[in-house]
Amino acid sequence: MKKKTLTLQPEDLVRSVEEVRDAVTGRRKLTLRTTTLPAPAPAIGPRELKQLRTRLKMSQPVFAAMLNVPVVTAISWEKGRRNPSGAALRLLEIARQHPEILTAA
Repeated sequence: MKKKTLTLQPEDLVRSVEEVRDAVTGRRKLTLRTTTLPAPAPAIGPRELKQLRTRLKMSQPVFAAMLNVPVVTAISWEKGRRNPSGAALRLLEIARQHPEILTAA
């Protein structure tokens, strides 16, 4: 069996150590080249929204305040007249998975 000669490039070693350091300390910038984006937040229907609010034991005004949306908007979501989108959908997804985060905020 032949022995493979390993050449060590000091620059590569230093760069690798710096990358690990930056990742651990949070100094590395996240870009589309280095990060896989999460899938879009799934839609939530009026029934699911009301179940979430009921599970959290919140009134509609309190639920709206927790989500930082007008009360009218939250009511419209529950009645199916409007659908949450964008950041509201992501926040509702987090609230579904970890309801304690919403109440802790």
